[in-house]
Amino acid sequence: MLTLSSDFGSPYPAAMKGVLRSHGVTDLVDVAHDLPQGDPRAAAFWLRFVLPEFPSGVHLVVVDPGVGTDRAAVCVRAGDHALVGPDNGCLLPPARALAAENGADRDDVDVFDVDDDDPRSSTFHGRDVFAPAAARVHEVGVDAIETLDAFSRVDDYDDYRLPDAHVEEAQAFGEVLVVDDFGNTVTNVPGEFLAGHSGETVVVETAVGRREVPVVDTFADVSKHDPLVTVGSHGFVECDVNQGRGDEAFDLAPGRSVTFSFEESTEATIPTA
Repeated sequence: MLTLSSDFGSPYPAAMKGVLRSHGVTDLVDVAHDLPQGDPRAAAFWLRFVLPEFPSGVHLVVVDPGVGTDRAAVCVRAGDHALVGPDNGCLLPPARALAAENGADRDDVDVFDVDDDDPRSSTFHGRDVFAPAAARVHEVGVDAIETLDAFSRVDDYDDYRLPDAHVEEAQAFGEVLVVDDFGNTVTNVPGEFLAGHSGETVVVETAVGRREVPVVDTFADVSKHDPLVTVGSHGFVECDVNQGRGDEAFDLAPGRSVTFSFEESTEATIPTA
């Protein structure tokens, strides 16, 4: 199969599908076309979470704020998967996750530069560069990328890595990676930090103050509109609200710092949502 992910909304993905079908690719699966616009880091996180659920295939990824510049077009092979898109870091975190899912070392990936051969547009490389390249990989198979003209293996590429949290025994210093459509704020603190603390209170400290928040396993463990801290399905600590927006309640957004502590604290200084 060949999957498509972008920040294009509509109708631009249809043009990419038209190109792919004109190259004989029919097994197309849309992952998402509402990824945060112009945000390769957010795309890297969400695709790192989603793509390992798919069987082997080719993944066309276009979140490309540098379209038309000298940034390269690349194809990344990870086990029996290949990702095609811009060389801006959005491909490497999901590629490493796919390599690990295939039983390989996380860094066991191959990166190929794709010669764009003077595309007809400087603003729509999803249609003019990446879709044709993905179709060619789909046609020959992931194991035969080396045989393709205009594909050359490279060692110099944007090897972006999601930032690590600093975790101690009773304290974790992290940042918000993404906010989902529900307003759940996903941090980079690994869920293991909360192991054994369900039902306890954790101190959450942000730029606007400190508050004590219950650690729970499910949203329904607190009353409607109450804040909570939990581990999301992706395995990271979240600051959320039961049937409300965690980003608003905690005044958090992608890139903002957050600290979690299991210790005595002062009274909460942030109003409850």
